[in-house]
Amino acid sequence: MYLQQLSLVNFKNIASQSFDFQEKINCFVGNNGVGKTNVLDAIYYLSFTKSYFNSVAVQNIKHNESFFMIEGNYLLNDRKETIVCSLKKGQKKILKRNGKTYDRFSDHIGQFPIVIISPADRDLVTEGSDLRRKFIDGVISQQNKSYLKDLIGYNKVLTQRNALLKYFAANRTFDALNLSVYDGRLSDYGTKIFEVRRQFLEEFIPIFNEKYKVISGDKENVNLNYKSQLHDFSMPDLLQKSLEKDKILQYSTSGIHKDDLNFEIGDYPIKKFGSQGQQKSYLIALKLAQFEFIKQQAKITPILLLDDIFDKLDENRVAQIINLVNNDEFGQIFITDTHAERTENILKEGDKQYQIFKL
Repeated sequence: MYLQQLSLVNFKNIASQSFDFQEKINCFVGNNGVGKTNVLDAIYYLSFTKSYFNSVAVQNIKHNESFFMIEGNYLLNDRKETIVCSLKKGQKKILKRNGKTYDRFSDHIGQFPIVIISPADRDLVTEGSDLRRKFIDGVISQQNKSYLKDLIGYNKVLTQRNALLKYFAANRTFDALNLSVYDGRLSDYGTKIFEVRRQFLEEFIPIFNEKYKVISGDKENVNLNYKSQLHDFSMPDLLQKSLEKDKILQYSTSGIHKDDLNFEIGDYPIKKFGSQGQQKSYLIALKLAQFEFIKQQAKITPILLLDDIFDKLDENRVAQIINLVNNDEFGQIFITDTHAERTENILKEGDKQYQIFKL
């Protein structure tokens, strides 16, 4: 699979622009603020029907304009595919594949797999557990439709259960039978989600460890651990144990929506004990493992987006990363960099076709 052409209208700071891409490596170079990352985000949008950087869809429309449109022409399994995503202020977002409108965006997820590595990934280290859960869910959902359906169902029931707890508190009442209906559905979804996450991480962690070993030159030991209350208790037991606390706080305090990943270097949290270069190496290894996992599961080589990844890395780590992505395991790659000469010098060392767009 590869993206042959991309057309943008009123997307972020881009009024109107089109690109014809190489099958292997495509680079966008220029000063900060010219729109390099926005082009990558548009490519991401066509796979996930949303921005990687701004979840408020209307804010991706160019200032003083009323709509945006992104169109991508792909070659997938020797077939030409056209994906168009558009949004007009005050209306619903529209996604079309070969002229046919999707009823549910979730049906599109995983059809054109993609992995992005960006400075924004640092939030996975520094911010709360919800982002790390989204990372797990994003990897699994690209190749497991049942998991995505269960996840949507779980979150819907969780919202309903929380609303019921608030209702009980506001009206100084309690209906155990009514709550048990939500507990049963939450337990069914939660148990299935936990089992898929557990199995996924059993496969994923060895891939991650191998990627980090290559990037770091095997200089450091890292760990990735799955933290879940369901390791020790069943979902029904958790809900029962936390009932009194839930009633007081008026929301569900236990379940798979509290799962987390522990990022460690040398048995210590990488957030506190890892350098910026080590943290970045950790996140790149995490994303390259995501790439490898999706490729194995989907039998399609994902597109790889590398946004400003050379910053804060020493020359040895940059060389290791380029060696990793410059082999035949990878398909189409998009790179952004502020230093055109640095990018070209790095790419000249490889044997793959490339083109550079100066923005």
